[in-house]
Amino acid sequence: MTALAFLGLGAMGSRMAARLLEAGHDLTVWNRSDGPAADLEAAGAKRAQTPRAAASGAEVVFAMVRDDAASARVWLDEADGALDGLKDGAVGVDCSTLSVPFVHKLSAAFVAQGRPLLDAPVAGSRPQAEAAQLIFLAGGEAAQVEAVRPLLSAMGGAVHHAGAQGAGATVKLMVNAMLGTQLALMGELIGFADKAGIDAKTAIEIVGSIPVCSPAAKLASEAMLKGAFAPAFPIDLVAKDFDLIRETAGAFAADIPLANAAGAVYRHAEDAGYADDNITGVVQLYRGEAS
Repeated sequence: MTALAFLGLGAMGSRMAARLLEAGHDLTVWNRSDGPAADLEAAGAKRAQTPRAAASGAEVVFAMVRDDAASARVWLDEADGALDGLKDGAVGVDCSTLSVPFVHKLSAAFVAQGRPLLDAPVAGSRPQAEAAQLIFLAGGEAAQVEAVRPLLSAMGGAVHHAGAQGAGATVKLMVNAMLGTQLALMGELIGFADKAGIDAKTAIEIVGSIPVCSPAAKLASEAMLKGAFAPAFPIDLVAKDFDLIRETAGAFAADIPLANAAGAVYRHAEDAGYADDNITGVVQLYRGEAS
């Protein structure tokens, strides 16, 4: 049994923390709002009032929050950030989707305190978190990745060491850009079939049977045609991740015209009122009355 802390109990974090608790670890949790923390407390976790208090006795501290600003708040806040509460030998693991420049900034703060940090974002959404089948994309020292691998494996089905600090965040942004771009195009093509006057379901069945269509795009297209938009990866988070991709690309002078175009589609979907729908809801921009 390892003493752990988990910071951030949203749709993903609450499920991930529950898997650690089920694995028998001594878990302390913190969240901005009381509800999710209370649920885990009822299941056996301890609840802390601040990130620093949660981290104070832990050997490994996980964070799973929305973005750079939220990560900075839980780790670096002068009043109660977790970094200043880490004991000697403790490891920080941030599983959030973050910009790479921010990960480097956060890593520098950890180095200044003599503490190790892993950036270990995940591929997968709520169903995978519930089933402990997330895929971890870890950046940092290989020895540290191996040290926390059993804990990551309690929450996921695979752990990939992507490279040095920031590599996990970089690969995660690549994964989300690929997924988001494919699904934006699939939604567009379903609308294209509608406007061309052919049966979109038949057209997509044919496209999905051809190797040019990825398994993810095929699965998403089926959900689009069924109008299945219950949130697993909501559009507002997709748009946020494309903002992170754009920010990171700008910092490294990388040219990403296709990712930028896809990001604009999801921001348009947000503006159109679909922010809370699953990523598959992007098709609503194109189907209109045909949906």
